[in-house]
Amino acid sequence: MSKNLGRFITFEGTEGAGKSTQIPVIKDWLSDQGINVVTTREPGGTDLSEKIRHLLLTENMCAETELLLMFAARKEHIEQVIKPALKRGDWVLCDRFTEATYAYQSAGRAIDRQYIAYLESWLQGELKPNYTFWFDIEVVDGIARAKKRQALDRFENEQIEFFEKVRSGYAKLAEERPGQFVKINAALSIDDITLQIKTALQKFL
Repeated sequence: MSKNLGRFITFEGTEGAGKSTQIPVIKDWLSDQGINVVTTREPGGTDLSEKIRHLLLTENMCAETELLLMFAARKEHIEQVIKPALKRGDWVLCDRFTEATYAYQSAGRAIDRQYIAYLESWLQGELKPNYTFWFDIEVVDGIARAKKRQALDRFENEQIEFFEKVRSGYAKLAEERPGQFVKINAALSIDDITLQIKTALQKFL
């Protein structure tokens, strides 16, 4: 594959899985090979989307409002950051994307998947990640990591049962999309996780 062809790589997982640790490591590795890399996150990535992120992480709201705000932030992110980067031929490494919405708002909040699928089709069109690295870890272990890192936000303060549903949501997506999802054993060492990701990305280099 040509290095000039943009790639969209997303990193998913429940709280404390370690995905945010890997993104800068993979960025440096790709940059060393002459690839222009953009790193970003969801919700967020633009000034407006970051303001929406703050609301999502701090304000109580109903599940439907949460879903619509996620996609409002995402649409700005897509148009202002992701599409322009891919058009330039850059690689985009994104901390969460729509797959998180299926896991958190559908599996976790019990919103019917058809509504998410409609919003995904309407607002994203054909845009989907080339690869999604799913960092899978036991929920209790991930939450323990998250608690050591910082004060917990609105999502991180959810009950264990919620995150078990989210994890099951990711598992279902991985089963449905085997060509997109790469399951990462997030209980391994940082170096071992990095190696798993690099090995998977070699097909694009």
